[in-house]
Amino acid sequence: MWAFPFSLFSTNLGIDLGTSNTLIFVGGKGVVLRQPSVVTRHKKTKQILAVGEKAKKMIGKTPAILEVVKPIRNGVIADFEATQAMLNFFFQELQQIERSRFRFFKPRVAVGISTGVTEVERKAVRDVILSAGAGKVFLIEEPIAAAVGIGLPVEEAGGILLVDIGGGTTEIAVISMGGIVVGRCLRVAGEEMDEAITNFLRLKYSLLLGETTVEEVKIRLGSATALPSEKEERQMVVRGRDLETGLPKSVRVNSAEVREAISPILQEILSQISEVIEEMPPELVNDIVSRGVVLSGGGAQIKGLDKLIAEETKMPVWVADEPMTCVVRGCGKILETESLLHRLRIGGELK
Repeated sequence: MWAFPFSLFSTNLGIDLGTSNTLIFVGGKGVVLRQPSVVTRHKKTKQILAVGEKAKKMIGKTPAILEVVKPIRNGVIADFEATQAMLNFFFQELQQIERSRFRFFKPRVAVGISTGVTEVERKAVRDVILSAGAGKVFLIEEPIAAAVGIGLPVEEAGGILLVDIGGGTTEIAVISMGGIVVGRCLRVAGEEMDEAITNFLRLKYSLLLGETTVEEVKIRLGSATALPSEKEERQMVVRGRDLETGLPKSVRVNSAEVREAISPILQEILSQISEVIEEMPPELVNDIVSRGVVLSGGGAQIKGLDKLIAEETKMPVWVADEPMTCVVRGCGKILETESLLHRLRIGGELK
């Protein structure tokens, strides 16, 4: 019975601890923080010098005594201390927003985690958030959190096929009655696309690009199919280092080349979607066909991806509104509804 007064005075936080970005949802306010999951620190002393956007701008530009760390890898904590420092910084920023309550009452936190994590990795997530200042932590599977954030009826006895393409993982899940009936967690997502573009340009042009430049190329030129609305392929000039001479080099890259580079990654995701469809119970097929395949996550914004999946699966496909914030909004919604929290949190029980 003590949970009610605790939740009345404490702040409810939803957290999406992503490989590329960390998002925080505050109850009653919405998504108030969106920062890159990046930390810059001194190599020997481990002193934190920058977090988030400031740290990301330092990638590839630091002297030898400093290192830029991405503490979340493939949806799990790879560096506990860096993750703790990052969350401490973000929580301090939140104190400026929630001055009246956050300072005196430790927040209740619901955090989205990958379906492919081990019990040890779950404990690491729980421990790092508690050490950053949370009062209580609830773990929610990311596909379910994303579905709730979109507004889908996850508790009903009807099928939902959701594909969440993040920075480090791609989650494919068939959801029914508040649980995952069939699912896949792929360690193939946005960062692998960046790596594929890097390798493609290295082999074709002997051009080495920095991480930030490659990410910009993917965002501006990335597409899954040739778009009928575009008569000509989009282009941009990129600058990097010539691997043959070691000197600066500029190359004009077009969207067809980027599409060719990321095609193997997309084909792997498509293959896994097809396998999930083959494995799901036939009783759910009608629900999913009528509702359509739902795309969320940053990767869902790749132009033409919905059409490519629709052609492959012969099913309607649609992209969620604000796909990057689906998981964190879902965590926030679940935390604000006690019955939903009891049902959907990891370790929850069916009533």
